[in-house]
Amino acid sequence: MPKQSRAGGFVASRTQIVCLHEGSKGNTDAVFINRLLRSLNPTWIRPPSGSNIVRLVPCGSRSAVIDALPDQLRACLQAGSDTTLMVWADLDHDMADGEALKKAFRTTARKSGISDEEFDTLVFAFAKDRIENWIEFLKTGSTDERREGPRVNNSRTVADAARVLAKRCEQGDANPRLPPSLLWSCDNWKTLATRLHGS
Repeated sequence: MPKQSRAGGFVASRTQIVCLHEGSKGNTDAVFINRLLRSLNPTWIRPPSGSNIVRLVPCGSRSAVIDALPDQLRACLQAGSDTTLMVWADLDHDMADGEALKKAFRTTARKSGISDEEFDTLVFAFAKDRIENWIEFLKTGSTDERREGPRVNNSRTVADAARVLAKRCEQGDANPRLPPSLLWSCDNWKTLATRLHGS
């Protein structure tokens, strides 16, 4: 039996995930996102056709992600309760934390006619300073979010880091403590899992 959603419709027992992200097709962000969700492999994800577990939408810059959000969200809402939009972006030095960037997204969404109720169906994952900081943490156990993490050009290294994070999620490992932006993003993911699956 589907559950009623906060947007007034119904939440399906399985959902397709559409991910907006910075950069280009196949970049570090895309590899990390796809490998992470593939490794987590929750039963409530309905994969699209093709090899990816989610549909990835590369947008280029962060500002382009913000601009793309309203139309992408409308498309997901029109598709029904079986499609969820997830937004991945970097916090950089101009955003103190995930809530600050989420506010910037909300401002643009409101100007485009997106209601707060519709906006609250979104799932956000924001890395500070960028996703390479998360990879550094998952490889070494530490990172400094006040600086940019070292660039990673090896897809295997990126995928291995995503697998480490998935394993931590499955086992409930609390140590070493996640960096603030990763903890914030994981909490958003858990909220989605609870909303869809009740656990």
